[in-house]
Amino acid sequence: MDNIEFRLTPEFALKMDQEDPLHSFREKFHIPEKNGKPLIYFCGNSLGLQPRTVNAHLTKYLEKWATKGVDGHFEGDVPWVDARKPSKSLLAPLIGASELEVVAMNSLSVNLHLLMVSFYRPEEKKYKILTEAGAFPSDQYILESQVKFHGFSPDDAILEVKPRANELVLRTDDILEQIRRHKDELALIMLSGVQYYTGQLFDMEAISKEAAQHGICVGFDLAHAIGNVPLQLHDWGVDFATWCSYKYLNSGPGNVSGIFVHQKHSDDDQLPRFAGWWGYKEENRFKMEKGFEHMQGADGWLLSNDNVLGLAAHQAALELFEKAGIKKLRKKSILLTSYLEFAIRETIGDSEALEIITPLKSAERGCQLSLLIHKKGKRVFDFWIKNGVVADWRNPNVIRLAPTPMYNSFQDVFEFSKILKNALRD
Repeated sequence: MDNIEFRLTPEFALKMDQEDPLHSFREKFHIPEKNGKPLIYFCGNSLGLQPRTVNAHLTKYLEKWATKGVDGHFEGDVPWVDARKPSKSLLAPLIGASELEVVAMNSLSVNLHLLMVSFYRPEEKKYKILTEAGAFPSDQYILESQVKFHGFSPDDAILEVKPRANELVLRTDDILEQIRRHKDELALIMLSGVQYYTGQLFDMEAISKEAAQHGICVGFDLAHAIGNVPLQLHDWGVDFATWCSYKYLNSGPGNVSGIFVHQKHSDDDQLPRFAGWWGYKEENRFKMEKGFEHMQGADGWLLSNDNVLGLAAHQAALELFEKAGIKKLRKKSILLTSYLEFAIRETIGDSEALEIITPLKSAERGCQLSLLIHKKGKRVFDFWIKNGVVADWRNPNVIRLAPTPMYNSFQDVFEFSKILKNALRD
């Protein structure tokens, strides 16, 4: 499927789907319908679709609860006290880590606060945080509250890297230059893996290696990166990361988050952390003794017992990633997103009605295209919704499209192009 000359025809789209080795995965998801017709669902960057196997996974746990009650914590093939453990082997390859370095727990915002307790350790002269301008609001608020907690002013302590004049995305060189310029002031670099608004994929390897040269801790919010692009957090030397599972991981609305903590921090007893019973060494947990002794690896940041039902849905989704393989998904993603870009350009021609603000190089984006709508704005989006396209509107005039390789098809893209044409003509 390499070096393909795209054509915007139904025959070409059908041929691409027939030759797609991952096309059968679409059948493993519930595709919402409108008026008896499957929706063109380009909204996996907000909420992934439901895998058909979720029901069986949940039913198994519900039946165990009904028949075993509290004994379910210690009986069965996966006792509930170990509910998080099956997901570790499936999460690890998605982010390029060992099982020791990952664990599913809490929600993204809670996890980021917990991780910053450990990894944002400001000093009198080295107290600033470097982040991207326009980060997702939750991350902005977390950084603001953390620096205030330590007695600093956000206006002074938070440094934002902005695109150059008349540009819409960041240049890696500019991020690295800011790290070097402020190396003696920075206590933390905290960035997105994939920027939620523009869809830009940051060069996490280059950023992490530059930070390491100056002894600066680095962490990433991977909400839009995990399950979207291959990651190698361990080899890149990332200190910590967190993510949600309801976007590209397709694990259900508001479902469990996860964290990565690099192995180099695994046995650091001097690293401060907020402790909880579930992060205590499990071999001694039920002794109920004073004096916190953390479990090894990322599990040492656990606070509470596992969200058993949430993890059941999470496991169903992760098993599909194991079968598909993140590298194969990425290969299709590049092709599918490129076809969407081609379809948009072919459809609008010389029109200035919209502009793609996502990087045009495949290596610099995931499976998302953000469109800046110059004409008709929300009317275009509303027309799409009326005609069976599910996308995501962001004020003041950006529409995000996410052609997700697990369940979107090339025919989805072709059908979308017809709706786009009518929307601009309407």
